[in-house]
Amino acid sequence: MTDSHDVIIIGGGSAGYAAARTAQAEGASVGIVDQGPLGGLCILRGCMPTKAILRSSDLAALIRRAPEFGVYSPDLKVSLAAIIERKNRLIKEFAEDRIHALQHSRFTLYQERAHFISPAVIQAGPHRLSAKAYIIATGSVVSRIAIPGLEKAGYLTSDETLELDTPPESIIVLGGGPVALELAQFFVRIGVDVTLIQRSAHILSQADEDLVRPLEAHLRAEGMNVYTNTHIQQISTSNGQKTIHFLHQGQPQQVTGTTILQALGRRPNIDQLNLEAAQVTSQKGAILVNKEMRTSQPHIFAIGDVNGLHEIVHIAIEQGEIAGWNAVHPNQPPKHYDDRLKTQVVFTDPQVASVGLSERECLHRHLPYLVASYPFNDHGKSLCLGETYGHVKVLCHPHSGEILGGHIVGPEASELIHELIAIMHFHGTVHDLLRIPHYHPTLAEILTYPAEELARKLQPV
Repeated sequence: MTDSHDVIIIGGGSAGYAAARTAQAEGASVGIVDQGPLGGLCILRGCMPTKAILRSSDLAALIRRAPEFGVYSPDLKVSLAAIIERKNRLIKEFAEDRIHALQHSRFTLYQERAHFISPAVIQAGPHRLSAKAYIIATGSVVSRIAIPGLEKAGYLTSDETLELDTPPESIIVLGGGPVALELAQFFVRIGVDVTLIQRSAHILSQADEDLVRPLEAHLRAEGMNVYTNTHIQQISTSNGQKTIHFLHQGQPQQVTGTTILQALGRRPNIDQLNLEAAQVTSQKGAILVNKEMRTSQPHIFAIGDVNGLHEIVHIAIEQGEIAGWNAVHPNQPPKHYDDRLKTQVVFTDPQVASVGLSERECLHRHLPYLVASYPFNDHGKSLCLGETYGHVKVLCHPHSGEILGGHIVGPEASELIHELIAIMHFHGTVHDLLRIPHYHPTLAEILTYPAEELARKLQPV
């Protein structure tokens, strides 16, 4: 017997829940299939638990700096068990809210693993289900990378790392993306010997180089060993120690530690879906979608990490809302995803935040632009705070002055970037940025300095 819904969402994380509530609000009968644990990656093993533990390590780092501000404190003691216990309390609360929402009577929830039988029918445990439209929101899983000796040596992923209640004596972090950097800095700040090994020429390899160099400098100043431009050859073990053998700038090198954190990225979670039966096209391990979030099957959508476009929660939510609406209104003009305001934040210290186009992207697309920067170490409020690593950078159109992109590496970058997001939302210019009042002394007023420089550089048509 087959049960039917207007829309079935496979996956109840941030993207899936956004799609479900949108479709239901548009009058659809909605089924949600999620094998659990309910809550989604962001709440259970991603954004929220990492930010909870980073708050503790940030405090530890600031306490160590207390004498710099004329404050003298007793010896600092850090309890990883207490940090994890606080994180678990918070995550339990966040998860309970999401579980309550998923179990609401406005949805039909199936806590089962789903796979397609055909483009029109899925199997969810004992339930055979059909729908007018499907939305795939199964998220991502940790990538398994073929490095000689890695599986034998054993390692932690970010999932296991977030459950440690005893700090390792030393840890070698493989990778230089947001997860690798946030967890590496967390451990170095609670007293663990940390080495980070990154294949590319610099950390955050997709970002402009000038944006990440201040972060690299700060990580090294805090005692982290950071190797970039590397090639891992093999991993060996001896007496409980794990040794990474690699080339660093072409020269043989090795580092030894008690623990390896494999933070080399995630990949779309599609292995169990039987996409062949659904006749849904994938490429390089991700489900192909258009700007409507439709797959090669017009009635099947894919949102969030599973489509491989962006591993960012607010974008996954936006995609979910677009897909939820389009799924219910197949005969109306569709809504589209536009990445003009794509935003990313890395919650290291200093934080790294970007919106819109980078210099690299402008050059790749042959787009004309002007750029100006201003350093935090010449800004009054940041000097008062003792937060002087980094700078702000603004890109604009050379004639109109419309802001094309904004980038911040420095204190409170995750908050400051929203001023640029708001201005760019309305296609604002550097002149608009200058017209907005900025209270003194604040960190936000630093954005006016590159705007002033760009306003002077604008080229008349």
